[in-house]
Formats: sequence, structure tokens, C-alpha cells
Amino acid sequence: MAAPINNPNASNPHELNEFGIPKNMSTDHVSNFNLIIDHVIGNKKLPKKDVSVPIGGIPQMPLTKEELFIRDIFDSCAFKSSASCVVGFALGAAFGLFTAGVDPMSTMSTETPTTRMVLREMKARSLSYGKNFALVGAMFAGTECLVESYRGKTELINGTASGAIVGGVLGLRAGLKAGIFGAVGFAIFSTAIDYYMRHL
Repeated sequence: MAAPINNPNASNPHELNEFGIPKNMSTDHVSNFNLIIDHVIGNKKLPKKDVSVPIGGIPQMPLTKEELFIRDIFDSCAFKSSASCVVGFALGAAFGLFTAGVDPMSTMSTETPTTRMVLREMKARSLSYGKNFALVGAMFAGTECLVESYRGKTELINGTASGAIVGGVLGLRAGLKAGIFGAVGFAIFSTAIDYYMRHL
């Protein structure tokens, strides 16, 4: 079979006209091309979005605006402090129920306790322990979040500083000496717990 002979009069598909556009491009193609150019470098250029692409790990789709909003709420100090307050109250209430069951006569008279008296004691213990645990949890979580935000680092010293601040503030209600002991004790305790949780 003979090879096809090139027609010298046929237009070159890569030949450009005076405007720099290929001659074989139709009007529809030109319109679509102009539309794309307008959205890339023209007046209709779309604003850039800050998209953080994690290096390594599992590939993920970029987060939407709503997902970023929810993530910012969960990462806020107010949410962390509120969540710690709720969890602390629940743990304190459970601990109060346990202590009331072990030692129900601590705040009642020496008479034989009735069911109503025991229930009243359990309620009082639960509320008392719940309030204390909620206060400590909210203060510690909020302080640690503020320290971490100020330093811009997630380190062991954040928990130590937060424990010292919270322990000192709570201890100052009983005097300066109690405040110092509270700051030192709470700092050591929070450091030990944080170190243990980081090295599980």
C-alpha cells in the first residue's frame, strides 16, 4: 500500500494566527479558552484557599470550611475547659457515691440511718465532690491550653506550669504556705501524670 502524500495546501494544526491562537480552533473553543483564562488570571479569578497538605501518613481530602470551623471549636480553650468541667463533675459525682457507700456516717448523726438519710448523704457527697472535680478540671484544662497557646509548643513543661498555677491558686484560699505547697504538689503530680501518659 502506498504511503499517503502530504497535501501542501492543508493547514498546519499548530499554525497560529495574528492573535496567537491556532487557526484550526473554532469559535466555541475560543470562548471556552477565554472563560478558563478569565477564571485563572482574569477578572473572575477565584481566590486562593489556604490548604494544608500533611506530609506523610494517610492521604486525606482537604477539609471544608465547615469542618475547619468545627475543628477550631474543638481546639479552642473554652471548649477544652468546658469539656473538662463536665467530665470532672461526672467523675467527682461517681467518686462521691463511692465514698458515701464506703463511709456513709461521716456527716450524719449517730442514730440509725434510714434510707432517706443515706440517699441524702450520697447526694450531698456527689455534689460536693462533683463541684470540686469540675473546678479543678476546668481550671487545669483552661490554664494548660492558654500556656500551650502562648508558648506555641506541646511539651511536658506546659502541664507542670499549669499544675503550679492551679495548685497555687487553690491553695491560696488557705494561706500563703498552703498555696506554695499546693503549687509544688500539683506541679509534681501533673508532671508525673503527663509523663506517664506520653510514654505509654
